[in-house]
Amino acid sequence: MKIPKRIQPLVDDGLVDEVLYQLMSGKEATVYAVRCGNETRCAKVYKEAMKRSFKKAAQYQEGRKVRNSRRARAMEKGSKFGRKQQEDAWQNTEVDALFTLAKAGVRVPEPYGCYDGVLLMELITDDDGDVAPRLNDVTMSAEQAIEDHAVVMVYVMRMLLAGLVHGDLSEFNVLVDAYGPVIIDLPQVVDAAANNNAFSMLQRDVRNMTEYYAQYAPELKNSHYAEEMWSLFEAGELEADTQLTGHFEFPDDEADVDTVLEEIKAAFEEEQERKARIAGPSDED
Repeated sequence: MKIPKRIQPLVDDGLVDEVLYQLMSGKEATVYAVRCGNETRCAKVYKEAMKRSFKKAAQYQEGRKVRNSRRARAMEKGSKFGRKQQEDAWQNTEVDALFTLAKAGVRVPEPYGCYDGVLLMELITDDDGDVAPRLNDVTMSAEQAIEDHAVVMVYVMRMLLAGLVHGDLSEFNVLVDAYGPVIIDLPQVVDAAANNNAFSMLQRDVRNMTEYYAQYAPELKNSHYAEEMWSLFEAGELEADTQLTGHFEFPDDEADVDTVLEEIKAAFEEEQERKARIAGPSDED
C-alpha cells in the first residue's frame, strides 16, 4: 500500500521496510501493520493534538512529571515549544508505560521505540498468524470468563503496583491471543499516586472489565476488586503476591444520593465518549 507520510521517515531511516495494511483507525491514532526485516510489527501513528478528540485530557495528565525544568515551564506557558513538548510527552507516555508494565509482569505488546509520533511495537497474533481479535469480538464460556477476568484483575493490580492506572481500560483495549488477554492503548495512563482522579479511573477500568466478563459469568457482578486493591495500595499493603478476593467491606456511612447520581451521569458520558473515540473515522493518510 501507499506509505503514509508520517511513516515515510521511518522507511527512509531503515526502521520500516514496507507498510502492509491498515489495522485500525481511531480518533487518537491510526495503526498499520508494517514489515521490519523478517518481522511484522505495528506502527501506531498518533494524531496531532488539533485532530485528536480525547476529552478531559487534563484529568489524565495531572501529576505527570517533567524532568526538564525549561520544558516544564514552556508547557505551562503554552508556547509553541511548550505545545511541541506536550505532544512529545503524550506520545512517549505510552512507550514508557509499555516498558514499565512489561517489566511488572503485565502482558502488553513489546515496544521498539517512538519516532516522531510513530510508535513501533509488537503485533499480537493468533495461532494462525492473523491479528489477534479484540476482547469485544470474542465469545467464551463462563469458566473461561472467570479465568480471564481473574487474569485481568491481576494485571490491573500489577499496573497499580507500578504506580499506574490504565484510565481507559475496556473490552476494546484488550486483545486475546492463545495465551490470554493482552492490554493495549496506554497514552492516557494515569499516575496512581499523583493524580486525584486515579481511584475513580481505577474503579471505571475494573467496572468496564467486570461488566464485560459478567455477560458470560453473572456472579462476577458481585465483586469489588477496585476497592479491595486500592485500600491495600493506600495502606502500603499491596504486594506482587497479594491474592485478590474481590471482597470489600464498605463503610456503614449513609450514601450521598446526589453524589451517586452525579457519578452515574459522569460514567455514562465517559462511556459515550469512549465509544465515539473508538468508532470515529480518521482522516490520517
